[in-house]
Amino acid sequence: MATTKRTVEVALSTTGIGADGRPQRVPLVVDDGGQAIALEEPPALEPDLAGEHMLINIGPQHPATHGVLRLVLELDGETVVRCIPHIGYLHCGFEKIGEYRQYNQIIPWTDREDYLFSPGNNVAFALGAERLFGIEITPRCTVLRVIAMELARIMSHLVWMGTTAVDIGAFTPFLWTFQERENIYDLLEGWVGARLTTSLTRVGGMAADVPDGWVQGLRNFVRNFPKTLEESDRMLTKNAIWVGRTVGLGVMTADEAVNYGLSGPMVRASGVAYDVRKDFPYLDYETYDFDVPVGTNGDVYDRYLVRMEEMRQSVRILEQAIERLPDGPVNVQDPRVILPPKHKATSEMESMIHHFKLVMEGPRPPVGECYVAVESSKGEKGYYMVSDGTAKPVRWRIRPPSFVNLSAIPRMVEGHLLSDVIAINASIDIVMGEIDR
Repeated sequence: MATTKRTVEVALSTTGIGADGRPQRVPLVVDDGGQAIALEEPPALEPDLAGEHMLINIGPQHPATHGVLRLVLELDGETVVRCIPHIGYLHCGFEKIGEYRQYNQIIPWTDREDYLFSPGNNVAFALGAERLFGIEITPRCTVLRVIAMELARIMSHLVWMGTTAVDIGAFTPFLWTFQERENIYDLLEGWVGARLTTSLTRVGGMAADVPDGWVQGLRNFVRNFPKTLEESDRMLTKNAIWVGRTVGLGVMTADEAVNYGLSGPMVRASGVAYDVRKDFPYLDYETYDFDVPVGTNGDVYDRYLVRMEEMRQSVRILEQAIERLPDGPVNVQDPRVILPPKHKATSEMESMIHHFKLVMEGPRPPVGECYVAVESSKGEKGYYMVSDGTAKPVRWRIRPPSFVNLSAIPRMVEGHLLSDVIAINASIDIVMGEIDR
């Protein structure tokens, strides 16, 4: 009896395995009796997936992108072969807005660039405007600005460490770091009445002097904060999970870091001891005794170690600043930029007119341009200003370290696993307000 054969699709409960060991659907032949017989050379009904890549998005709405950053990742399995960062979801136009504001009116905008370092941004902008005016600030103002800069540095690093720990899976350090951040907020609130967006400075001085008893509160913070820092150190630094999720990830050599223009902890973790406070001193930083920590491997773990040590060095600077804080005014006696005393403005015609014109028209620096850079928590923060002699800068440009540091993320994540992208991105410590400026 002749046997008739026909090829049919058979619903398989599991995918078959081809001769090459890869999953594929295996066609079968059956005879009239229902006996299944495999073809000697089954045709490939499914394409070979070996060379196919997958595109996924991380962000712009994602807790680990620290804002509204979008990372388009091309994956070969779990391995990142290409990374394309997309920005622009938070563009605020700070630089253009500044061209339509008086110099003191720009200071609140600097709060919003990097909200974690707002006191430091205030100081940096004031230093630039004062260079245009040719103003030398008072000794007390100088020390108070150093205090503001280092408190902001600690505050920013605390947020970085707490959120990075959460990203990697450690929750307790987040509670410790944010409590210490709250203590700094209390100090700032007692100083200027604001916590997050401080608007701490004015051209020629400060928005306010510290009140009575404030310095003692700072002493208490400086005395107690290192204990919390050491507790976090003991929990993370030698923790097997933390080490496994950070060591060897996102490595940047010293040459690569320099060529990418990295600064701050990013370049120092790669072994480059560049710190604006040391290399281009401002605010008498050259008179303070502190060290610049550097790493050796340039990976996520070294960036963590560098930031931990930077907080310890900031405590050293604060201790010195407390001891050298002099008495005296916080504002210069320059009628070009400083309002007359209130009692004179309400009792003397000339002072009232001067007050009115300075508020309504704004101070006018001479024609010129300048660039001032400071060492922010994320790296070199620079302001470039051009004056045409009017009360508003004709040009204002920002050198944001987050923008420059983020440019290196494709280099750091390509070749790593998808799960490693979160830790590498966190190690850059970006704030999108400063990127989409």
